[in-house]
Parts: sequence; structure tokens; C-alpha cells
Amino acid sequence: MPISLAQLERHLLAATEVLRGALSPHEYQDYLLPLVFLKHASDEFGAARKRLSARAAAQGSRPEQTSLLADSPEAHARAGSLYVPPQARWDRIAAATDHIAEGCLAPALHAMAAAHPQLASAFAHLDFTRLGARQHGQADRLLRALVDRLSSVPLHKAALAYPDVLGAAYETLLGRFASAATGGEFYTPASVVRLMTELARPAADARVYDPCVGSAGMLIQVAQHVAEHTGAGDDKLALAGQDVNARATAMAALNLMMHGVRNFDLRTGDTLADPQHGSGFDLVLSNPPFSMDYSRASLAEAGERMPYGMAPEKGRADWMFVQHMLHAVRDRGGSVFTVLPHGVLFRDRAEAEIRGALLDADVIEAVIGLPSGLFTNTGVPACILVLRSPGTKRPELRGKVLFINADQEYRAERTRNVMLAEHVAKVAAAFHAAADIPCFARAVDRRELADNGDNLNIRRYVDNTPAPEPQDVRAHLFGGMPRAEIAAHQDLLDAYGLAVTDLFAERQPVDPDYVDFLPPGERPDAGRLDLLATARECAFRDALAAWWQQSAGALDGLVGGRAAGHVGVVREELRVSLLERLGPVGPLDRDAVVGAFAAWWDASRHGISSLAHHGWAGVVDAWLQDVRGRLEPETDARTAKVRRPSAAERRAVYQEPVVRGLLPGLAADLRAADDAVTAVSGSGRRADKTAVRTARLHVEQLEAEVRPPAGALPGGSRLDRARAALGARGGERQLVREILHDRLRDEAEQRLRTRRGQLHDRYRTWEEKYAESLTALQAASDASGAALWRRLAEMGYAN
Repeated sequence: MPISLAQLERHLLAATEVLRGALSPHEYQDYLLPLVFLKHASDEFGAARKRLSARAAAQGSRPEQTSLLADSPEAHARAGSLYVPPQARWDRIAAATDHIAEGCLAPALHAMAAAHPQLASAFAHLDFTRLGARQHGQADRLLRALVDRLSSVPLHKAALAYPDVLGAAYETLLGRFASAATGGEFYTPASVVRLMTELARPAADARVYDPCVGSAGMLIQVAQHVAEHTGAGDDKLALAGQDVNARATAMAALNLMMHGVRNFDLRTGDTLADPQHGSGFDLVLSNPPFSMDYSRASLAEAGERMPYGMAPEKGRADWMFVQHMLHAVRDRGGSVFTVLPHGVLFRDRAEAEIRGALLDADVIEAVIGLPSGLFTNTGVPACILVLRSPGTKRPELRGKVLFINADQEYRAERTRNVMLAEHVAKVAAAFHAAADIPCFARAVDRRELADNGDNLNIRRYVDNTPAPEPQDVRAHLFGGMPRAEIAAHQDLLDAYGLAVTDLFAERQPVDPDYVDFLPPGERPDAGRLDLLATARECAFRDALAAWWQQSAGALDGLVGGRAAGHVGVVREELRVSLLERLGPVGPLDRDAVVGAFAAWWDASRHGISSLAHHGWAGVVDAWLQDVRGRLEPETDARTAKVRRPSAAERRAVYQEPVVRGLLPGLAADLRAADDAVTAVSGSGRRADKTAVRTARLHVEQLEAEVRPPAGALPGGSRLDRARAALGARGGERQLVREILHDRLRDEAEQRLRTRRGQLHDRYRTWEEKYAESLTALQAASDASGAALWRRLAEMGYAN
């Protein structure tokens, strides 16, 4: 059964517990990730040896020839597999007991570096003996525990839900290891990397460069984008990078290799002072360190590489990096996509002169403001700058700069903000459309920029501050609802097919400027507004269901890897057809539909990757593997204590779609059993202990039918039996499609609720402002006062 991403992530994160206390968290990657790489490479090599041996034997080779061929570096190179020298093979590492660091791991890493030039300096900084710096023998104990942990799970591609599961898990580890103090300097949030790649849309034969390569996230995303959209590997794609930190380039090399990328050239050195790549690139994607110092005296080829001006040396290297990137794409007329601090957009003096020179050369195409709090290593607001070689900007943006204010496109999480797939999709769509979108995107002419002193502050051109709520004095004084305010929200009414008279009454005679609120008993309360919204929402749901029925067959083309290289193509076909089908229906606008689709695809992408490589059955098995993994007890690597999932954690697992699909009555049965326990336990000290025990036993019996170990039950667990029955009738395709459809429907329903909430809020705002006029309130006050005086007069207190 294939190992799912979630299961592998849990396994690798559990392995980091071995290092707790011995190292700081940001140092874990230096020791765990090289071992993960060695284990993966060795497992893959073993699988490749078996394939080569079988092929040679089938062709009639003698056993000794077969063995030589299977161990030949040349044979593995021809087969496209990674050769692992004998010193680096995992069986040797797993057998070591003493002096593991210096006697086993150091020779293994040296051998791998010697066999593969891309890894020449990847392991130079590693010193596994540091693990034993605190006490004698500690290094061997920690390394033994790590090796044992990694030995317990196969890491070759055939054992994984899809080939890049390990690469994705590796990225998760890098994200966990990133810290504000140290590790974060190597890590750009995955959403930002994904956005930059969606903006750049690299070609299959592109030459791509990152001068501040970090963990190589940009280069990896480029390779994945090309593979998804064209089916091409990295044989034509040329990737290059440089970083001043040897530790960063080491992690980058391992990261690239772990993702299956082989055609890359990484160098270590100061990019500004000692650039080690030329100017023949098509594309640069990079996140250089913000506002660092540099030395003019140490700049290499400053006159050629920095033609737009020299920035101050103290904390102002940003524009120098930009000019280096433009130089890198000069010879091939390429493009630059880079993350920079907001300060570069408006700082004065020398930096203003550089901005002006770049604008005069018409090489700045777009400025995209990012949400705050995205990065682990800085709280400085950031933006993405898009630059093109002179004369290569898109025709519609020549002489202009496109500003996109995306600082509200995020979801707030506990420690930082996150751009979701829907936010990435919205920004990318606005960039490629290059059209004006109120409060979000605007193309600004060069003359306007000059009038503003070449200040590129995004809010100066695209202010997304909400407009103040209008106040109509006449309506406040004399009553009525201004038609102008209704017209300002006509899109909301149109989304639900509502006329003005569905919410208000026409004045008699008809007033061109105002309508009246309905009498209090006839006004649209929450229930009536829901009723008014129902027709359009039902039409939307019907259209979504019909689209799925007609379009879900596109996923069949991915099954078993027949079109695994074109996952991105299928995604785009589905997105376009969904927009065509749902666009005219309402009540969701284009952005909401695209957002629902993007969120659905992002949540489903691992399952779809499994589908492309293991078919419908593989998807179900990967989901079940994750379910079983989450129900298994966890053993602390250092204390050997066993922790079992809590009742709440188990209930969450039983709510997983694959469990509900295979065991539709389980959640209801458990809910009823839990309620029974609560009921019999509620009488406090007088509770019937026998009844409580019986109720709890029923819960345990229900869970025992699902929780492992499956071998303890005749015929397997209830979940196993349901899975077997599903396979017997060939129902995996239907189950997976139902779960995927339900996920998409849930994403749409979430946005429908949000949209309907906007309708409720808008009407309530109008009602609170204008339903009671000052004139009516004054009349009611006068009537109340008169009634009071009459009552006082009747009681003899007033004349």
C-alpha cells in the first residue's frame, strides 16, 4: 500500500524528536535531511538494480554479467537512475554500530559527492561528530536512533503515493526548520514561490537562474510547473543558482536531488562581488536578502552589470541585486521576478534615481504588493517586482507599470499569515489580464509616475482602503432609501436576480431618487432574504453538478500515468470549463468561482498525483494509509513512551471522507454511543457505574472495528472489509470522484454562505441607517410626550 504524504511527514517529523536537546531546531536539517537523502537514494538505487538485473537476465546475460551491469554507474546513467557507490548504500549504514559519524557517514557522503558533481560541495560543512559534543558516545546513540527510524520505512518511488511525495515532505521539513533567528534566511513561503512561478510561466526549455538560491524552492517550483504543464523532464530545462552561504547551497542541492531534478548548477559565493554565472538566462526568480550591506569596491564588473546607478552601500543592496538579475537575462531578452522590501518603491535620492532610470528604460512591468506577516524571517512588508529586458514588455503595458495591491489576499493563522491557492490564483489572473480592477489592479502611465516623483508606493495608485459608508442627510431627516446607494451595490442584487421592489416599495408618485422601506411586518428578515436567495443558489448548485458530470471524465486521462506529465493541462481545462459553465449563473462572481476551484485543486492535488501514478485504487489506498497512520500510537524516540490518539483526534479521523464513504454509518453510530455515555454519566455521584461501563464498552467496540491492528479481527477490520468489497465491485473510481466532487461542492457552499451573508449585511446596514427617519422619530417622541402630559394632568400633577 503506498505511503501517503501525511504519513511520511509524520514519520520524518517524529524522527526529529531524536535530535531534540542535542541541537537547535534550525540545525535539524543539517543532519536529518542528508540521511533522508541517503536513504532515498539507496532505496531507489536498489529498485533500479532489480530492474536492470531483470532486464539483463531476460536478455540472456550470465549471472556475473548481470551483477556487473546492475552495479555499473554507466548503466544507471542510461536508465536515468541515481547511482549510489557501495560506501553510501543504506545496508552498510544501517549495520554500523560504533563511530558511525567518522567511520560510516563521512565516507558515504564523500563517495556520493565524488560520484555526482552536483553534490561536490553539498556535504562539505557537515560534521556529524558534533552530535556527541556534550558527552562521550552520544553521537553514536543519536545517529543509531535516527538510522533505525529511517530504516523502518521504504523511501523508493514505488512505495510512495506518487513520485514526489518525498520532495513534498522535504519541503514541509524545511518550512518547519525555518526560524526567525537563523533558518528562515533559506526559506521563502511556498505560496509566494508558487505565485512567482504562476506569474512567470516558464517554458520547457528555459534557462532559469536564482542568484540567492536559498533552499532552491524557486528552481524546484519551476521544474514542477514545467513537468505538470508540458510533461517534459528537466533534460531541456537548465537551472542555476548561487548563494553566499555554503550551508544554503548544500540544502539546495539535496532539495533538488530529492525532487528528482538533476540538470542544475549551484555555486557558492557572494553574488554581487563574485558572480559565477553569466548573462545567458531566460528567467530569474529570486528572493534576495532584504536591505543588506554591500561594498562598491568589491563589485565585479560594476560598469557593465549596474548601468542604472549605484545605491548607498549601507543597507541598500536591493537595487544592486535587481540590476544583477537584469544583467543575467540581458543576452536572451529574459524576465525577472523578484521579492523585495517595500522600501525600494519609495526611498529617495540615489534609489529614486535608479527607479527613474529603470522606468525611463521601460523595464519595470509590474509591482505587486504582498500581505504582511508571510515570511518567517522578517516582518518587513514585501512586494514582487516584475522586470523585462529592454523592448520585451507586453505591448499593452509598454510605457506603463501594472500595480496590484494584494495585501488583503491572505488567511490569518496563529503565527503568521498565509496566501492560499485562491489568493495566488486571483493575483496571477489579474497580472496576466493586465486590466484595471477597482481597488485591486491598475496600469499606470509613465507620465503619472513621473508626476509623483517616480514613487512606486502601491497605495498611491491602487488604494484598497474601504470607502466610508455614505450618509444621505435627506433620507436621515425625512426617510426613504436613496436609489444611488442601491445602485452602488447593484452587482449584489443582480447576483441573486433581485429587483429593487423585492426589498423596497416604490413611492407614489414614483420618486426618481428614493424608494421606501416596506412596513415592519413585511420587510425582508433573515428568513425572507434566504428565500429570495434560494432560486439562484439552487441554479448554481445544479450547474455545478452538471459541470462535474460532464467534465470529471478529464481525470480519467490521468489514470496510471498515461498523461501524468500533463496534470497542469487538465487542471487548466477544468478551470476554464467551470468558468464557462458557472459564470453566467451567479451568485458567485468570477473571482469566487476561481477561488473555489483553486482551493479545491490545492486540497486535492496529492490525491490527483496518486491517481496519475497508481490509479483510482491507489488514491483510495493512500487515503486509507493516512487514516491508519493517524490512528496508530506514536512512540517518543527519546523516552520510548507511547502516546495514543485522543478521542477527539480519533473522531476527526472517522470524519475523513474516505471513512465516511466506506463506512457511511460509523460517524452516526459513534455519535449516538458518545451521547449515551454522556447521558448515563450525567447524574454525578449517583450515576449507575454498570450503565457507564456498558456505554463506554459500546464505544470501544465500535472503534475496535476500525482501529488497527487489523490482524486482530477475523477477516480484517470493518474498514478493511469495506475496502475489499469496494475493490471486488470495482467501485474505487466512483468513490474517489464522489469525494472530489464533495470537496468542490463544499468549497462552493462556503462561498455561497459568504455571499449570502453579504446580502444580509447590506440590507441590515441600509435598514439601520434609514428605516427610521429623524422626522418619524421626532413625531413619535412628540406623541409620547403628549401622552405623558395627559396622564400627569389626569393625576392632578399638571394643568
